[in-house]
Amino acid sequence: MRLRRRLQRLRRWALILLVVASGLIALINNWVINNSESYVYSSWTLLPDNDVGLVLGTSPLTRGGGPNPQFYGRIQAAVELYRNGKIKHIIVSGANPDSTYNEPRQMRRDLIKAGVPKEAITMDFAGFRTLDSVARARAVFGLDNITIITQAYHAYRAVFIAKKLHIGVAAYAVPGEDISVYTRTYWREVFARVKAVLDLYVLQTAPRFLGKPVALDGSEGSEGSEATNTDPQTE
Repeated sequence: MRLRRRLQRLRRWALILLVVASGLIALINNWVINNSESYVYSSWTLLPDNDVGLVLGTSPLTRGGGPNPQFYGRIQAAVELYRNGKIKHIIVSGANPDSTYNEPRQMRRDLIKAGVPKEAITMDFAGFRTLDSVARARAVFGLDNITIITQAYHAYRAVFIAKKLHIGVAAYAVPGEDISVYTRTYWREVFARVKAVLDLYVLQTAPRFLGKPVALDGSEGSEGSEATNTDPQTE
């Protein structure tokens, strides 16, 4: 009897904790979205002009090995904004953990194939997380205003971070289907928003790597500017 009562109490407290945690997660997600949604644009014609667009990195391939529509959607959106004069320069920011995987270089290649001049592209190899990419826009590139280019679900978090870091921001939500609540990506983003709030308001997390300031004039070589010397690859 005593053991049964203890188990019942444990179940009751576990249920209470689950309900409280779920409520906090929902509240934080609503806060991030409501705080950011007026800065996220689905039409490029309504998007404010900015000198620099920040393309946030993701894998060019899906988990199944096929082309990732999110990656190529961001590339197409950046090209569209550049051609229509909404941005004049593009930072491609992402991860490059080893010699077989380099998001910024792949983004740069595809942008050039689509007609964007190489001198209008800067590679940021230290965009390990969204927080790093956005924080470095100001700390490394000295930008007070940016246009973030990514899917809508991701844009809310990126805008939320930029606002907290006092960066003037607008985001272009890449056209296409939004992610389903039943996908791994959806739930990963739900918890990423919670982590972003903790990083900004509790942990005060800094970017993993900063380095020296970088000018966005393409003067650092034929491949355009590189934000760090952390790229392990050569072409």
